[in-house]
Amino acid sequence: MSLTNIVVVGNGMVGHHYVDRLLQASLDVKITVIGEEPRPAYDRVHLSEYFAGKKPEELALTSREFYKENGVDAHFGDAAVKIDREKKIVLTDSGRSFSYDKLVLATGSYPFVPPIPGAKDEGCLTYRTIDDLGEINAAAKSSKVGVVVGGGLLGLECANALQNLGLETHVVEFAPGLMGVQLDEGGSKMLRRKIDGIGVHVHTSKATQTISKGESCRFRMNFADGEHLETDMIVFSAGIRPSDQLAREAGLEIGERGGIVIDYHCKTSDSDIFAIGECALLGNRIFGLVAPGYRMAEAAVTQLTEEKESFRGADMSTKLKLLGMDVGSIGDSHGNTEGSVAYTFSDESKEIYKRIIVDTTGQKLLGAVLVGDCSEYDTLLQYYLNAIDLPEHPESMILPDSAGGVPALGAAALPMTATICSCLNVSKGDIVEAIEGGCCSVGDVKGATQASTGCGGCAALLKNVVDDEMAARGMEVNTSICEHFNHTRQELFHICKVEKIHTFGELIKGHGQGRGCDICKPAVGSILASLWNDYVLEKPHVGLQDTNDTFLANMQKDGTYSVVPRIPGGEITPDKLIVLGEVAKKYNLYTKITGGQRVDLFGARMNELPDIWAELIAAGFETGHAYGKALRTVKSCVGSTWCRYGVQDSVSMALLVENRYKGLRSPHKLKSAVSGCTRECAEAQSKDFGVIATENGWNLYVCGNGGMRPRHADLFATDLDDETLIKYIDRFLMFYVNTADRLQRTSVWLDNLEGGLEYLKQVVIEDSLGIAAELEAQMAAVVDTYQCEWKTTISDEEKLKRFRQFVNAPDAKDENVIFVEERGQPRPANEEDRLELIAKSA
Repeated sequence: MSLTNIVVVGNGMVGHHYVDRLLQASLDVKITVIGEEPRPAYDRVHLSEYFAGKKPEELALTSREFYKENGVDAHFGDAAVKIDREKKIVLTDSGRSFSYDKLVLATGSYPFVPPIPGAKDEGCLTYRTIDDLGEINAAAKSSKVGVVVGGGLLGLECANALQNLGLETHVVEFAPGLMGVQLDEGGSKMLRRKIDGIGVHVHTSKATQTISKGESCRFRMNFADGEHLETDMIVFSAGIRPSDQLAREAGLEIGERGGIVIDYHCKTSDSDIFAIGECALLGNRIFGLVAPGYRMAEAAVTQLTEEKESFRGADMSTKLKLLGMDVGSIGDSHGNTEGSVAYTFSDESKEIYKRIIVDTTGQKLLGAVLVGDCSEYDTLLQYYLNAIDLPEHPESMILPDSAGGVPALGAAALPMTATICSCLNVSKGDIVEAIEGGCCSVGDVKGATQASTGCGGCAALLKNVVDDEMAARGMEVNTSICEHFNHTRQELFHICKVEKIHTFGELIKGHGQGRGCDICKPAVGSILASLWNDYVLEKPHVGLQDTNDTFLANMQKDGTYSVVPRIPGGEITPDKLIVLGEVAKKYNLYTKITGGQRVDLFGARMNELPDIWAELIAAGFETGHAYGKALRTVKSCVGSTWCRYGVQDSVSMALLVENRYKGLRSPHKLKSAVSGCTRECAEAQSKDFGVIATENGWNLYVCGNGGMRPRHADLFATDLDDETLIKYIDRFLMFYVNTADRLQRTSVWLDNLEGGLEYLKQVVIEDSLGIAAELEAQMAAVVDTYQCEWKTTISDEEKLKRFRQFVNAPDAKDENVIFVEERGQPRPANEEDRLELIAKSA
């Protein structure tokens, strides 16, 4: 019997998924693949990682060798140009022809470029393929300013890429808001606020009429409202259009606004031709996410089997990280359902916006929007997908913990039909079945089910389900830090130390998988900093840092930054105080004394940071590490020098302690204090490690903290001399750095330490593990390699490029940053202030 000839035109993610599922079906077919691009399918979802150093082969989903080994006749770089439906053949650009019994069109889509005069000039690019990214990369090398046309998901990803390439970046959007498809007005405004804050300039309600030659830049974009914007390069990311030309010319039915019309079986108007992915139109709708494309591919494969499945649409909910910000959209995010009721929570100080939409009865979730914090996304999605009854007060689901706690929907509460991975259509039942089949870890389950191998957005939920199911069976729960490493933070620390690993790339290549995530990257960055104390903005490390570390400053609610120089022990000379005042006055900074005896200078624009720090460093200041998980402050009273109750020189000891540990990076921020007597004016017992003077020396307290869940520190050792005190602190801190989980404060670490305080005393004081000398040596290495990160930065012209806000106009100010005066100092303008200013200027 002759084999059925299957020809697949298009080898994007969906086209490859069809081939992959067809191979798994083990049917008697001959498969031919025709791909227009010169390379096999690659991961478009993570395309932007190309700019972070990923090579095209690292984004690959398959290879020529894989197809060859599986008997697939694959041809790349040769576009299909014609379908002869009578002869049932496909002709390619090179003149080859391929006969088919069944033809599958997975031609995807192409980027829409508005018909604007000048939009096709050299330097006007698109953001769609690896080759596009190569062109953008090349153009950026000779550009200072870049514009992305389109404020949707891809457009903002592209803006992130341009900013990372060091360009002054603008986003021009025709609509009034960003991500108008996924976000409501409130969510869109909050997203814009956050994006403005990181220096990407957003221009909404802008219709570009022409693109002409610029005066200060290569191009001038002329808008319908009379305004203009000059730029050196333009990237269009203004939406996609289905690639239906091949089908159109073959006489297949096409939708009024494009797209190959298909039925529930993904068949076109020709029953021997299927269409799947973004080129296909079902019910006048194009499904522009990879997950629906995969469902179409799977449905199309089953048309060759006895059990035919249908595709009747797909959930378009999505969770992603844009420009470092969490954004989530579920179901009817705009609340268009008749009779729906919305609950909204907005915290402008923390730049968080959450909104849920429920039905008339208040029992079912219809949709949600999350910006700035997506911690409830997985729970809300399960309520939505599985029509689970909402709690009595649905609003409690998006309120902060202080308002009564968020009722989490645990993994155990999910039904077996609950979809855990929408990309690969993996249910909780599939995961349970995999565990019952012998899988013993998240990695095993991923291998067996492919869950979380698509966009990766379900990684946390997958881990919860696996952990819950394994615990229910009395099995050991995997404590891996994330899906990319089958190790805890503690194990990764030891691996890096023993193997002398200095970069994330080395670590994941030797001991991990994939590309890393927002969980493992900062954790590994912290580990490497603790071990080797390298400059955190070196190229191999900068991608691991959180936003604040990236700019060596804390970003504030209006997008400006705070400057916090170190003032060890709170001791400062009049001359230095004058310098702080002069700098604050010169740069119009709000000035505040902190609870840690330092001076915060608020309101610095990104481009001002190097100049401010240059002046502070010239006056003898150093970075206070206020942006990092590192030692912050060592507070002190005046001690025996001035106080009539003081019994020891607490200031000198605080200076010694702060200067010794000021470069130490750790799993969480560290604070300390030294009090000169038991009256405890420095509040040492509320710190991670605190010292209180006695008539015989020093008492050492450990593992306290303030904050939301205050904990009184425990008395660890008494009447210590200076040398012993420092030795114990060295051992204590380095044991904590070696063994704590990511983002685990010392108090939580102690609570989870088996044996508790007594065990910690045995390790640190009695050296029960025989590692005291090693811990001391580790700390000595950190102390010896200390550097002021700002001093290093301002002496490196290449690193300073990171702080450019307007490359072509260094003296220009960001108009989105507006201050008003309050109590004689500047503060960020609120919405009411802005409206008043607008009214006055009108």
